[in-house]
Parts: sequence; C-alpha cells; structure tokens
Amino acid sequence: MTETPPWTPQAFEAQLRAKEEGYHIHHPFNRRLNRGELGPFQVRGWVANRFYYQVCIPVKDAAILSNCPDRETRRHWVERVLDHDGRGDHEGPNAGGIESWVRLGQAVGLSREALWSHRHVVPGVRFAVQAYVNFARQSPWQEAAISSLTELFAPRIHADRLALWPSLYPWIESEGLAYFRSRIPLASRDVEHGLRVAHDWCRTRERQQRALEILQFKLDILWTMLDSIERAYPDDLSLEKRP
Repeated sequence: MTETPPWTPQAFEAQLRAKEEGYHIHHPFNRRLNRGELGPFQVRGWVANRFYYQVCIPVKDAAILSNCPDRETRRHWVERVLDHDGRGDHEGPNAGGIESWVRLGQAVGLSREALWSHRHVVPGVRFAVQAYVNFARQSPWQEAAISSLTELFAPRIHADRLALWPSLYPWIESEGLAYFRSRIPLASRDVEHGLRVAHDWCRTRERQQRALEILQFKLDILWTMLDSIERAYPDDLSLEKRP
C-alpha cells in the first residue's frame, strides 16, 4: 500500500492558515464586542475570564519546556514564559503580559483583587483552559507547540481592538490597551518559530493531518471560552450579578 505523500511546505502552511475561518475573531460575541454593542459589565466579564487564560499561558509554555529535550528550542520557547511573567525587575516595560492584562482590567473598572481571585471565571472557561494546559503537559512537545499556532491569526484581532475600541468604548482608559499593542510584534515572532517547529516535525502526511487536528482543538478551546462568556453575560443580566 502506497503511503500518501506529504503536502509541500507551502501547501501545508496554506492548510494551517486556512483554519483562520474558525478563529474566535468570527465568534458572535467578539463581533459584538468589536461593534461596540456590549455593555461595560459584559466587557468586564470578558476581561476577567480572559485573564484566567492569560495567567495559564506561561504554565502551558512551561509544560512544553519540561517535555522538550532540545536546548535550542527551549532557548526560543522560554521567551514566551518571560513575555507573560515578566523580566528583570518586573517594572514598567519588564512587567510582562499578565501585568498588562491586569492594567486592562483596571481600565475597564475591575480591581486587581477581583482579577487575581478568579471569582468571575465561569466553569466553562475554567474547564476549557485547563484542558489546554493538560494537553500541553501530556502531549509530545512538538504537538503542544503546534497548538500555539493560533498566533497566526492573533495580530488582526489585536489590531481591531486598537483601532476600534477608543471610539466605541471611550470609557476605557487608553493605557489599558497596551497589551494588544505589545502582542502584535511578539505574535509575529512566535509564529515564525512555531512554523519552523511544525515544518520540521510534520514530514509525513499523517503528521501534517495531526497538526491540523491540533490547531482545530486549540481553535475550539478559544471558541468554547467565548460561548461560555456569552452565556454568562447576557444583555439582561441582573444588576447584582454584574461584575
């Protein structure tokens, strides 16, 4: 029986990029967010729940590092942990992405304590995020690395927020949007390395197909998070339950 030949690198990458159609930029909740149709309590609910994902990203990346025997890969991948947890004195520009998200939370009216307590995190978001972390812990490091390739689609979603939110949500303090600004160049850097990992590992059609399945899994994680947030913060949510 003849084995199906792999796609060319260009065709494989095109298949990966075609997955953009399932990215959560197209989710109805995100569409409403970027049309200015959400109330402050819904924006705060999204920020608080997304913060749980943000704090788990370096945990996921540390899990990939713990499974990776290749020093050169670890040298690249550890930058992702530092990007989120911070560097050096952890002040100012060294504070890291998690701290930038805290500042976003404060800009939309959430306290630091409310974010770090995770009291607004809904069960569906917690379950989805932990499924992602567990996947990184239990999978070959190459598969876990490929799951991060949703960064292929991230610059657009960050650029949309930077372009639209200042006019749509003028009540959000502008310095709170710094996270989105910082992630655009970092996402491009991470995509370059992530694609190298994918091309090096996916030398057979079977592995290329597996990579597409993994990327779909991650897309489903992000979509499920927004499903859960959308259900938790309907337009008619009672005042006493609003964050």
